[in-house]
Amino acid sequence: MLQQYKKIMVAVDGSAEAELAFKKAVNVAKRNNGELLLAHVIDTRAFQTVSSFDGMLAEQATEMAKQTLADYEKSAKEAGLEKVSTIVEYGSPKPIIAKEIPDDNDIDLILLGATGLNAVERLFIGSVSEYVIRNANCDVLVVRTDLENQLPTGDDEE
Repeated sequence: MLQQYKKIMVAVDGSAEAELAFKKAVNVAKRNNGELLLAHVIDTRAFQTVSSFDGMLAEQATEMAKQTLADYEKSAKEAGLEKVSTIVEYGSPKPIIAKEIPDDNDIDLILLGATGLNAVERLFIGSVSEYVIRNANCDVLVVRTDLENQLPTGDDEE
């Protein structure tokens, strides 16, 4: 019996790794005739130290997140997916991606990039993907490769 994923969530943050996860999520959703939920979590802890700019920074982050999600949604629909939705959440990304969004939306597969935008945060508090793998109640696919299952070329890295 083939496993069929009906509700697929992909966590996106604008990084190259999230882009790889998004492309694979679109393909998985198409193959399974499933729904795709595009999720972005704004880490509100980043705004706590800049009290005078709290509101403005949070507002800018929200607008950027909404635009990023709209671009991903448009791309998914252009690729042939009909059931695509988006969600922006606020707080600590780890429990929100691992538990809150999946539990509230009956997600049966989470896709996310191997790393996200914030390398310093990963160094000090561990990766979001590691946390999600350990704590999610559904299957998790950590994406490292492109659609041809090739590692992306690091032309900009030495």
